[in-house]
Amino acid sequence: MPKGYIIGHITVTDPEAYKEYIARDTPVLKALGARFLVRGGQSEVPEGETGQRHIVFEFDSYEQAKKAYYDPEYQEISEIRKRSAESTIILVEGHDD
Repeated sequence: MPKGYIIGHITVTDPEAYKEYIARDTPVLKALGARFLVRGGQSEVPEGETGQRHIVFEFDSYEQAKKAYYDPEYQEISEIRKRSAESTIILVEGHDD
């Protein structure tokens, strides 16, 4: 079964509030099965435009990734991110080779 991913491109506009988001979303997403493959860190954009910060969270399936994103507890916490950053969040099914 292909894995599922939450991918985000984020530009933080309020670093202090964003710290609260990170502190609160981490335990919730991990409890929902997330494995944090990319969370911030050094990056470059050789083509196109995107946010300044990037995340890739892996789940056992696409359905599990969707369930985590739409989880009511996570959605409540995501309001902090929406107030403290400009974000593009993508749910995607991986390729099963």
